Order: sequence, then structure tokens, then C-alpha cells
Amino acid sequence: MNDTFGGSTRRFWRSIMVIARRDFGAILFSRSFIFFLLGPLLPVFVAVMAGGIGASVSGKIEAPKLGLALESSEADAFLAARKRLAESVSDLPDAVVIIRLKPGDRIMARSALARAKGGSPVTALLSGSLTNPKLTGPEAQVDRWRGGVALIAAEALRTDASQLPTVALDKTISARADTVRKRIRTAQASQMMLFLLTMLLAGMVMSNMVEEKANKIIEVLAAAVPMDAVFYGKLIAMLGVSLVGLSIWGLVMLPIGLSGGGLDRLAAPAVGWPMFIALGLLYFSFAYLLLGSLFLTIGGLAATVREVQTLSMPATMLQLIVFFFASYALGAMGEPIEWVAILFPLTSPYTMLARAAVEPDFWPHLAAIVWQAFCVALIIKGGSTLFRKTVMKSGPSMGKRTFLRKLLRRPA
Repeated sequence: MNDTFGGSTRRFWRSIMVIARRDFGAILFSRSFIFFLLGPLLPVFVAVMAGGIGASVSGKIEAPKLGLALESSEADAFLAARKRLAESVSDLPDAVVIIRLKPGDRIMARSALARAKGGSPVTALLSGSLTNPKLTGPEAQVDRWRGGVALIAAEALRTDASQLPTVALDKTISARADTVRKRIRTAQASQMMLFLLTMLLAGMVMSNMVEEKANKIIEVLAAAVPMDAVFYGKLIAMLGVSLVGLSIWGLVMLPIGLSGGGLDRLAAPAVGWPMFIALGLLYFSFAYLLLGSLFLTIGGLAATVREVQTLSMPATMLQLIVFFFASYALGAMGEPIEWVAILFPLTSPYTMLARAAVEPDFWPHLAAIVWQAFCVALIIKGGSTLFRKTVMKSGPSMGKRTFLRKLLRRPA
């Protein structure tokens, strides 16, 4: 019996690979695939260039500034000293006066910094006095500007450069909190990329199925191999074509992204870049297979291309709802809503990819991959069964009573 089961399993997988090779070769070596590759490159290229130029302009206009909350005479002395030192010393904080204090005035530095940040590029605040300066702001920023502020204050006081004043630090955001915030930005960017790629590529499955139904090809395939194998083969072929397209787009766009400095804004994910990229490919594959299996079922039930066009809007809305739900779950990590997003098959790849950017644990990804693979198999089984019962049936089903009645009426 084991030999029979093993033989049937081998035949089943052989059928899958036959369908997959047929569809993969037919799509990959067609002229339409070349236009498919060129289609997204132009708008993506324009968007990247526009984003790089905008970031460059924004960086020049809104470079981080140091706000000054000092007495008028000390503020002017600080600005004059910075101007003198700028000719010979680089990486000095660009300063702007926020508040000019009168002698004896005191301020709440954190409150003043919060007010100064509204609509301005001020990221840290210098208060106190030139002899006892105090820097208030995020940890990364005040640590970076600490030495420059001490040097400018010594120049303003006309003291020996070897006797720099001690700068007190009031850190509003720790380095850990800053890293978590940047990792969340990485998670959001990865979810957006996964959504765009899935939305761009998964729709091909539906149109391909309808086209083969119209040409009666699907009936020939269904007569030769199990319907489950047809569904699996088509999904694997379309996934392979999509991965080829991703590889080509990646080779073209990666140098542009690196030269534009866009990756510098993203923190390294918690699992590290190599593992994150590997998980990204896995979760893209499962997001494509999950959505593609649904689209394959819908395409199998649609009779004409017009019906596919009618169904394309609900399919797009489904993808948007999935993306918004996964994005919402990112802001509720550790809460029940995140576990719902992980367990719901369509949002699971998005949620787990975002989790890989923020949390270093690896074992949840193994469980999620097994769960997503099970859901893919379940959807394909249901879709192929529904296709057989609703599309491939040759006539109305005949019950036992109908069969006996016809048998009795048959002439001797």
C-alpha cells in the first residue's frame, strides 16, 4: 500500500511539474512578457528619481538645526563664534535663535523644544548659559552635537580650547526608542513593497485561467491530469514568472536605490538584512500563492473576460482591505488584533514580514510558514473541487430514484 501511495504521489507531482513547465515556458518566452517587464520600470524610475530629488531638496531646506534659548548677548556671541569656526571646523550644528531671554529668566527646555519643533527643523535645544550649557533633544542628536556646542561656547567665551565647558545632556528619546521607531519605518516600507508587488503580479493568474477556459485548453488539461495538479501547476508557473520579473527589476532598481541613499533612512531589521530578505521572498511567495489561489478559483468560475473585468474591482478592494488590516496590526504588536492578523491567511505574510523587522525571534516565522502553506493547500483543494462541480460537470446529477425510474422504463 505504501508503494501505491508513493507512486500516486509521484504521479501527482509529475503532473504538477508538467503543467508548471508548460505555463512557465509559454509566458516567459512570449513577447508580452517583455512588455510586462518594461511596464512598471518607467513609472518606478520616475518615482525614485522624483523622490531622490525631493529628498535632496528637503535635506537642503530642512537640515536639522539647533535651537538657542539664551540671553540675547550670549545668543549673539554663540552665533558669531559658530560663524568664525565654520571656516575651519566642519560638522558644527547649524543654530537658530528660538527664545531670547532676559537676565534671570528661566524656561522649561522640553516644553520649549516641543513648541519649536512645530513646523521647523529644530531637533535639539541649547539652554542654560555659555559657561554651563545644557542640550535637550534625542539621544543621537545631542551626542552628535555635544562636542561642537562645547567648542563654539569656548570660542564665544574666548577661553582656551583645551578648557571646554561641560555640556549637560537631557535626552528626550533613548537610542533604543529611536531604533524601534526606525525599525517600524522599515516594517511599513516592507509591507508597502509587498502589497504593491502582490497587487501588480497576482492578477495575471485570473486572466490566464479565463483565457484557457475560453480556448477549451483547461478541459484538455483536466482530462489528462487531476484538477488539483492543474491549479498547483499554474500557481507555481506564475510564481516562477513573478520571481523572474522581481529579479530583473531588482537588478535594475537596486543601484538606483543605493545611489539615492533611500536605504539610509531605514534601520536594519531585527533579524538582520540577509534573513529579512530571505523571509521577504518567502512571504512574497506565500502572499502570491494565497491571493493567486483565490484569483484562480474566481477565474475558473468566470465565464468571460468581461466577468473578470467586473470582478477585478472587488479583487482590488480585497487587497486594499488586507493591506490596511495588516498595517493596523503593526501598530498593535502583542495585542489580540495582531494575532488575528497572523492567523488570517491573507494578512499573515504582511504581518509576519513586519514582525521580522521589529522582533528578533525566528521561531514564530517557522510556525507562520507552515500555517500559510496549509492554507494554500486548503484553498487550492476547495477551488479545484468547486471548479469540478460547477464548471467541468457534463450534465445534471442523477439521483438513485431517477436512475431506477429510467431503468424500469427501458424496453426489454
